[in-house]
Amino acid sequence: MTQGITTDFSRRMSYGDYLKLDQLLTAQDPLSGQHDEMLFICIHHVQEIWLKLLNHELTLAMDCIRRDALRPAFKAMARAGRIQRQLIEAWDVLSTMTPHDYLAFRDKLGSSSGFQSWQYRLLEFRLGAKDAFMLKPHAHRPDLMAVLEQAMAEPSIYDETLRLLARRGLPVPKEVLDRDVSLPHQENEGVTALWTSIYEGAEDGFDLYELAEELVDLEDNFQTWRFRHMRTVERIIGYRMGTGGSAGVAYLRQALERRFFPELFEARTRIKAKG
Repeated sequence: MTQGITTDFSRRMSYGDYLKLDQLLTAQDPLSGQHDEMLFICIHHVQEIWLKLLNHELTLAMDCIRRDALRPAFKAMARAGRIQRQLIEAWDVLSTMTPHDYLAFRDKLGSSSGFQSWQYRLLEFRLGAKDAFMLKPHAHRPDLMAVLEQAMAEPSIYDETLRLLARRGLPVPKEVLDRDVSLPHQENEGVTALWTSIYEGAEDGFDLYELAEELVDLEDNFQTWRFRHMRTVERIIGYRMGTGGSAGVAYLRQALERRFFPELFEARTRIKAKG
């Protein structure tokens, strides 16, 4: 059964070599000696790796939408949804840590905070949550600033979607198409009416209907991730201030009110049943 299996890696690339496991697995370096600090570090490393892949897939999806290639865009967006589920489930593991466990090493975090995750911020910018203030924690890293500033200046996935609708000859309001994309999208009555018509006429333009639903899935999963984050923080530290100076749970609860694609949800109130 074992005949032919390669066992000599003195001159061959091994599994560990390909994945650079020595580098990856030595990155978990607790500072306190407390047992649960390893859990805290591992969960955040796992989340950052998933965020890297999520941004990778959204880059592809946005490029496909820009080229009117919706079928590969749907594949990338569906994969993004599966990745988001993994991000959500990670909070369940972290929530096994008690307040006592966390307070035993919290001081070792200093002023570091998940608020400073540049990959998370890149994801928000690509989804349309543009906010110049969020660049400030990265001012000391010109390389990261360049990536984030580019994402700020470029259309979000929703902007690209609305441009695609306009290319299809649909009446996207001019003020929406010509807006400053470095600012957050504001809900527009004309866009709501447009999405309502797409939902009501799904049989005539099913690919646009499916694109709408893929976007709704992205937002729904993102909001679920935000909610699970907020509840995990509430469970572990209560209403203490966050380590990076944020208001902690209060800040996270406020974020739950922010929408990326508001017209897609407003349209649901407007859709008329077929008689």
